[in-house]
Amino acid sequence: MLEKIKSLWHDEEGATMVEYALMLALIAIVCILVITALGTKTGETFDSAQQQLPAGGGQVEPTP
Repeated sequence: MLEKIKSLWHDEEGATMVEYALMLALIAIVCILVITALGTKTGETFDSAQQQLPAGGGQVEPTP
């Protein structure tokens, strides 16, 4: 039993898994921040384009 506990104490496989989990969490946070920033900038661009268009109501007149 004591040998099993000693082998678990020196096993580094769990530490590697924790490192990968931390890297994955950091990558996820960076992705969320980038997507949020791009979404805000894209929304501002569409709002700006909409303000520059004439207010026609979006209806097309039929041709005779």
